Amino acid sequence: MSSATSCPKAMTFGPCGGVRDDASCEIDPRPCPFAGPAADTVRWERELLPSTTPGSALLEAAEHRPVVLTDLTIPAYDPDGLAEVTRTLADSCDAVLVGEHQNRPDFPPTLMAALIAQAGGVPWVTLACRDRNRVVLEQELAGLAVAGVDGVLCVTGDGRAQGVRPDVTQVFDLDGTQLAALAARAGHAVAVPEAPSAVPQRLRPARLVQKQHAGAHLAVLNHVGTAEEVATFVAASRDLGLTIPVIAAVALYTDERSARVLQNFPGLHLDPDQVAQVLGAADVRSAGIETALDEARALLAIDGVAGVNLSGLASGDGALAGAQVKAETGHLIREGA
Repeated sequence: MSSATSCPKAMTFGPCGGVRDDASCEIDPRPCPFAGPAADTVRWERELLPSTTPGSALLEAAEHRPVVLTDLTIPAYDPDGLAEVTRTLADSCDAVLVGEHQNRPDFPPTLMAALIAQAGGVPWVTLACRDRNRVVLEQELAGLAVAGVDGVLCVTGDGRAQGVRPDVTQVFDLDGTQLAALAARAGHAVAVPEAPSAVPQRLRPARLVQKQHAGAHLAVLNHVGTAEEVATFVAASRDLGLTIPVIAAVALYTDERSARVLQNFPGLHLDPDQVAQVLGAADVRSAGIETALDEARALLAIDGVAGVNLSGLASGDGALAGAQVKAETGHLIREGA
């Protein structure tokens, strides 16, 4: 049986970022077929696209200075709430990253991009393969071009959260690398994720290089425990031929709930001592922001890191409170960059 058919997500270019620390799949207790001791990097041996970079405000800015990409955390199906959060963040970052949630549906990507642009934001929209087959993904890519999206983050996608629409089939018609190639051929600026701390760590740098071969223009990393781990990963990737800019994740949390969300995903790693120190501070909000600033400074000092992604809820008190924390942090990063 091939890896593609034995993978619960039917991936060809695995492993995804959801491999658990024991090398099992996030949506099935079986071992990941791409993570065994004999596993090797699945190479992209299809069409190689020209190295031209599409027009993108974020990518253009990254050529001249460190950039800030901020997660857009919003209430579902709420255009007014989306607009308020976008306006709160707009002048504190270079672009907002629209996630694709495993635990609740939301507006389709094309509409999200249009609403964000109307509110003054620069949208980078995540496209995931879990709930959309190739035809629908092609439609979204065409629609996003009309909506004026600045770029797309192409992911295979997490498995749907337990109890969320169990009556609906999970598609996984494509995987993230195949989707990245599709998006690049459609003329989009394309970002791809990578999880440096996820099993098997030894394959992660080469896997990112293969995504570059498929057409990616930007890499967005998942959380790791230390800046030194990011530096090691980026250096190994560059030694293998990585040339695209890298954006590293900054964990932003100011209470127990926002910290717990970041700790609950496979492939993401935070420093537990640092989390405990923040949550035990007299002023948790200020401690969380200062810790994020320290992490951002350390990451931006790494050769090959072009920017940071302010990631997570930031606050358990709601989307607007989280946006205010992110905006304050983003302003401070940009002032010190």
